[in-house]
Amino acid sequence: MKHIADRFVVVLDANVLYPFRMRDILLCFYHAGLFRGRWSKSILEEWTSNLLAEKPGLHHSIRSQLQKMSFEFPEALVTGYESLIGSLDLPDQNDRHVLAAAIRCGAQHIVTQNLNDFPPEALEPFSVEAIHPDEFLSRTFELYPTEATEILGKLRRSYQNPPYTPSEFVLDLTAKGLPKLASQIRPMRSFL
Repeated sequence: MKHIADRFVVVLDANVLYPFRMRDILLCFYHAGLFRGRWSKSILEEWTSNLLAEKPGLHHSIRSQLQKMSFEFPEALVTGYESLIGSLDLPDQNDRHVLAAAIRCGAQHIVTQNLNDFPPEALEPFSVEAIHPDEFLSRTFELYPTEATEILGKLRRSYQNPPYTPSEFVLDLTAKGLPKLASQIRPMRSFL
């Protein structure tokens, strides 16, 4: 990860690590230093157990990805948040660990697809905002359009099975739940 001072801190919920394309883009933006990502052991366990439940044949691949994430982002693992869990109240009590991790590491955002599980009134006392990954990536793109376009172009070119033309990549982002980001990069296709 590049070390750029004062980038905002976000907790990545398990459900944004699950979709491959979404995880790829988030981790590439994080690696480039566009934000500082955080997760907990509980978040990683939730991500891997859900993925293995659906695709048990990916056990080796998932373990390899976890090792690479630990190596590339050693600062990402949040610890010492467990004592906060019992005092938190969310619609889904099983999500309290995510908010506890966000509080512990001073995150400004929880990037999640389950916005209803993190209502603003529950997060406001902790100065944390839940944000959908498409909105988060879109805002990050607006802040760093040159860097983000370069990252997305490099990522597109890395895909070989199947390879994507710039236009196909934009369509794929829309299909993978990132339509706002896709609409932002559509005019930049020639740079992808």
